[in-house]
Amino acid sequence: MDIKVISSQNRKQINGFIISHWFTTDMAVRGEIVDMTKLDGFVVYDKETINGLITYKIKGNECEIMSLDSLKKNQGIGTALVNKVIEIAREKKCREIKLITTNDNINSIGFYQKRGFEMSNLYCNALDISRKLKPSIPLIGDFNIPLKHEIEFKMDLASTRLENHQIKSL
Repeated sequence: MDIKVISSQNRKQINGFIISHWFTTDMAVRGEIVDMTKLDGFVVYDKETINGLITYKIKGNECEIMSLDSLKKNQGIGTALVNKVIEIAREKKCREIKLITTNDNINSIGFYQKRGFEMSNLYCNALDISRKLKPSIPLIGDFNIPLKHEIEFKMDLASTRLENHQIKSL
């Protein structure tokens, strides 16, 4: 698996990937618009083709995963990308890693829990606020579930060692 840092050399290709999978480079999270073209991250290549992407931002002692895409399921791509962010968060002395997903994202909810993330907050009807900023957010999400809430997950890095959070592919 060839994992590379997002850089000026691959940014244009990555922005195209983001648009093709997210339909825009703007992400609405917790009532704010985030420009995904300015985020740090890692990309997984198979030759020249992107098979996975993770973006994150670090603010103070907190790392937030902003997006995770894996085009080949059950191949360890998502796990490898999360592990890279865990490594960076440790290097930057972050105390925790957090992320937000939506109530319809059943696969992600399971993925993160299996990898040591804990549900920490439920933001009821948060997408009503986000739709005011980004009207293109659909009303119905995956599995025909009404898209309404944001679920926050956290991993506490301060009280555990890195080895305990290096997740093996499941």
